[in-house]
Amino acid sequence: MRFTVATVAMVMLCVMAIHADVKPQKDFNLQKFTGKWYRVGFAYDSPGFAPYRDKLRASMGMITQMPDGNANLTMWELSPLGCQSLMYQYNKTNVPGEFIYFSTRHNMLKDITVVDTNYTEYALVLKHKVYNREYTQVALYGRTPRVRYNILQKFKAFSLSQGLPKESILVPPPAENCPTSESAQ
Repeated sequence: MRFTVATVAMVMLCVMAIHADVKPQKDFNLQKFTGKWYRVGFAYDSPGFAPYRDKLRASMGMITQMPDGNANLTMWELSPLGCQSLMYQYNKTNVPGEFIYFSTRHNMLKDITVVDTNYTEYALVLKHKVYNREYTQVALYGRTPRVRYNILQKFKAFSLSQGLPKESILVPPPAENCPTSESAQ
């Protein structure tokens, strides 16, 4: 029993060290980051999410910079109920490119780090929180619904480096008619 507890503790320390090494985009610029993005890749290994992996579709979002330095994200996602609009408020931290937001799904604050972006083509974003269990997600955003092959490879390699298994890395097809032209305005 003592060996198992020690093993689990060591694994948790190693995983936390992996995420502690992740730094945000150097010289992150929120103003350049604003605008339309498509979530074209997603890596998440939650057992509760596994049954829905094949139903996931690339979704569109809009990042808006607020006067106080925070950012709002509006995402349009296709669900069984149709095209749903979701709002998230990303609160700035003292490190540019790092934000926190309240996850209503998990009822806790989560860390958001914009790990890598060229602002005009793609962005790699890490969501992470340790709270009774570890919550880690990696998202690949593109300014268009499809990104170049080498960007997809960068996303997959980064996801694997964060301890996510290969089968949890998804590049879903685009959602059709979501958002509708009226709802995206």
